Amino acid sequence: MSDGKNTLTTAVYDLLRKAIIEQALKPGMRLPEDTVGEQFGVSRTIVRHALVRLENEGLVVTQRNRGAFVAEPSKEEAQQIFEVRRILENEVIRILCNRIPDTGYDQLRSHVRNEEGVRGKDGPVSIRLAGEFHVLLAELTGNEILARYVSEVVIRCSLIMSLYARSHSSDCAVDEHSQIIDAIQSGDAERAIAIMDHHLGAVQGRAELARQPDSIRSILSHYGKELAQ
Repeated sequence: MSDGKNTLTTAVYDLLRKAIIEQALKPGMRLPEDTVGEQFGVSRTIVRHALVRLENEGLVVTQRNRGAFVAEPSKEEAQQIFEVRRILENEVIRILCNRIPDTGYDQLRSHVRNEEGVRGKDGPVSIRLAGEFHVLLAELTGNEILARYVSEVVIRCSLIMSLYARSHSSDCAVDEHSQIIDAIQSGDAERAIAIMDHHLGAVQGRAELARQPDSIRSILSHYGKELAQ
């Protein structure tokens, strides 16, 4: 694939991924290649390559003779994903209590300020920023493999919450994110892990069926404008 096509594929992949993380594209929603291509102004081939990347991350499933759909995690799978997330994020905490880049705390507190800036204003953005906080924690460990796994489970949790959650509480997320930073900075791994466990437990506890289907055209028209910029 040429560099130009690679760039376009990555752009479409990033925007579809963002739409899934922000819970605009709902679990089970069909992703027709022609419709996605039309909204983003790209070929079906570009869309197909982007969908393959999303499928490899567990965000999209392809059904024979039916096309691609946003993945619909079962409740059993959702439970397993949250179990893995807790294990991974507890390890992130342990590592950060022993080592963290000099700029790490500034990056984390800057991110929390961004979260506070959209608190109560923009649901989709606050959801995305909440997940990105956890990915940033993992990236600061310097362990690229751990960071990749954390990123994958965080995004898949966005799918789960889109499918099952009653609500999103940005207030709790921001407050507990600050508490986690404070505990890590004090070197108190036990307290930081306890806060993280409570934090993830609260997220998981909000999981119940709550689905609101939308038109894929209306959703992607918003994200397509970003590609045109």
